Amino acid sequence: MKLATKSPKGRRGFLDGQMLIAMPSMRDERFARTLIYMCAHSSEGAMGIVVNQPAPDINFPDLLVKLDVIPAAERIQLPRRAGTIKVLKGGPVETQRGFVLHSADFFIENSTLPIDEGICLTATLDILKAIARDEGPASAVLALGYAGWAPGQLETEIQSNGWLHCTADPELVFGTDTGGKYEKAMGKLGVDLGMLSSEAGHA
Repeated sequence: MKLATKSPKGRRGFLDGQMLIAMPSMRDERFARTLIYMCAHSSEGAMGIVVNQPAPDINFPDLLVKLDVIPAAERIQLPRRAGTIKVLKGGPVETQRGFVLHSADFFIENSTLPIDEGICLTATLDILKAIARDEGPASAVLALGYAGWAPGQLETEIQSNGWLHCTADPELVFGTDTGGKYEKAMGKLGVDLGMLSSEAGHA
């Protein structure tokens, strides 16, 4: 799917820049208790990044070395901020590809996709090089892979009580407490997880 797919502003029903929250009844194990930041949603389909599943056994400095952004010898000289960037499992599609969600204080012409006020997506090595030089964005997370939906698929899943959605905020996207993001997002909707049954209800 083209990353640049953007819904026209003002169109109702499109979820660009929103958080998608998996219902506790979600049967797809890959998305159980996930929180997904929606990067693009239109009649052509949808694309988002899971922001609350850390990638196991991978940290950002190691990844910079693995991708030849920096030589291993320079790992110790990385700016402190580079060591704090979370590496996430962004979704089951293209899991070898990196996507950086970041604050809007960093922009690369023809590479950075502004999504919503204050949040952008860049999927090139240039942003990793900038972070390694301490010239990157103030806030960033690196996701390996993404979640994708065919035209109409996400709408069907929402109608089947698969997902809720809420407004995004920097803490939900960039916050370091990945384990607590799901409850935080549910809390924004006033949902008490203890009150929800594990079975999806249909009105």
